[in-house]
Amino acid sequence: MRTSTKIFLIISIALFIANIFLTKYLLAGIVATGTGFQIVPTALFWVALAGQVLFNIFFGIVFFRFLRTQRLANVIFFSTFPLTLAYGGFLVYVGTVKNMTGVTAESVRATLNIAQETSNNNLLWAGLATIVYLALLFVIILFACRPLSKVEKFTGNLGDGRMKTDDFKVGGTKQFLEIESSLNKINYNIKAKENKIKQTNLEAQKFIPKQFFKFLGKSSVEELEIGNQVKKIATTLFCDLKSAAKNSKSLSLEENFNYINSYLKTVAPLIRRFDGFIDKYLGDGVLAVFSKPQNAIECAHAILRAIEVKNKSQKELPSIDARLCVHTGEVVFGIVGDEERKSPTIISDALSLCNKMEEINMYIDTKFLIAKSTLNELPPNFEFDHRFTGVLTVDEIQIPLYESLCYYPKNKKEKLKKLKNKFESGVRAYNVKKYKEAREIFEYVLKYVPDDKPSYVYFNKATEKMKDAA
Repeated sequence: MRTSTKIFLIISIALFIANIFLTKYLLAGIVATGTGFQIVPTALFWVALAGQVLFNIFFGIVFFRFLRTQRLANVIFFSTFPLTLAYGGFLVYVGTVKNMTGVTAESVRATLNIAQETSNNNLLWAGLATIVYLALLFVIILFACRPLSKVEKFTGNLGDGRMKTDDFKVGGTKQFLEIESSLNKINYNIKAKENKIKQTNLEAQKFIPKQFFKFLGKSSVEELEIGNQVKKIATTLFCDLKSAAKNSKSLSLEENFNYINSYLKTVAPLIRRFDGFIDKYLGDGVLAVFSKPQNAIECAHAILRAIEVKNKSQKELPSIDARLCVHTGEVVFGIVGDEERKSPTIISDALSLCNKMEEINMYIDTKFLIAKSTLNELPPNFEFDHRFTGVLTVDEIQIPLYESLCYYPKNKKEKLKKLKNKFESGVRAYNVKKYKEAREIFEYVLKYVPDDKPSYVYFNKATEKMKDAA
């Protein structure tokens, strides 16, 4: 019990004892005249009246604080019991006052206009008392149960996951304060769990890109199940840093690991910047996926430029000669593994096709090859300089390949653009085994661009074929 409550209780008891002796002076000041009541105040009358008023005030405070410590059922009982007693007593008194004798009874009948013989005003007073009683009963119960509506609202919001507030304020009696405390604990635990899930998802995005969730129509790691899959048209980009392993043999294992990682840390942010995601790290290579082919092409150009800058910035280390290839086709995004280990991946011929394109990359000494399927998916307003470099045959399917010219220095790029048709006619001549014609065309191209490696490779291959045929 609080100290203030103890003080109010002591004052109430003291006033109650005092009123036992003062009540007679209060009653003596109310005189029945037979036709009503007359107030004849004296000094002690006013003292007794003040004592009654003060007692009711302090007792009311103590009683209210008492109710706040009770459970809801007790609150309703203790708050309605005195009212019910008063109501019942009034009904009995109004029903019997007609037959009472004495000056007081006559004064009451005169005040309430209740005739002793025929009047039914006592029934009207009983009806009015009933209305007042029910109204007060409704107000008391409404006030006592008011926190229930808040509890209902809060629990509903918690159930729907729509609660944003940090603390619930229910109010009411001790029982509701306990409920309030429990709701706040539940809310805290839910928020802690949500934060943990968010943190888990943030950590998972380091291993499972958010774009992968988007493709699968999922929002968190918990929703991923083995067998989840969706088929999409997507563009795959293969970035090969294989030359790094070759050039970095002089480095220790730790130095080599950090060396390759330094280049991967350059490539990965660029992939994300162009709205792609990395499906696999392949040692010193990366397989990335893009929903838009133009993003993949722009990303490839950015990677080549970034690696060139990085090579120049660390001359004390071996340079990396990155090669990239891009292909567009049907890809299945899915979850594979078992219940102990789940892994997101793409399932398609993209990796094997990119490996074959990479072989062509190395064969004709290019840096960035693009499949015709990717060019077909580009929007009409997306333009970049490229040239036909040959045909890759996979399972009797011919896949035209094109080399991007955008990574070449400006002067060389302009020359290659002017000689594009000439170069492509040489490739087509070589493909139909017109080696002599092809050799002459590539010789012409090399006359103007001596360091054009694809032309040099085709020139040598055409020469070898002519020797083999002789």
